Amino acid sequence: MDCLFCKIINGDIPSKKVYEDDHVYAFHDISPMAPVHILIIPKKHIPSVMGITAEDKDLIGHLHLAIQHIAKEMNLDEEGFRVITNTGKNGQQTVFHLHYHIVGGRQLEWNM
Repeated sequence: MDCLFCKIINGDIPSKKVYEDDHVYAFHDISPMAPVHILIIPKKHIPSVMGITAEDKDLIGHLHLAIQHIAKEMNLDEEGFRVITNTGKNGQQTVFHLHYHIVGGRQLEWNM
């Protein structure tokens, strides 16, 4: 498969890993938008939020628990952070593998 994130999961492309378990992988974004900017992805290739099926509900719940764990490890849990997922062309999705951005470490603004 010619998916950037699948290649990162497989170790074909290097990344700065933050967290990994049997189902998810998290790493630092190469173009951070804040002091903390981490991408968390399921190891199962799912193209976007619109590709999630009923079979994926446990995986998605597990991914959100991993977000909690990472937020605590990165000391974001007290002051807050943002979890973002871009979906489709108009949502600015550039890698078509479901992923969430964990962004924090400073006061965030809302720019639309």
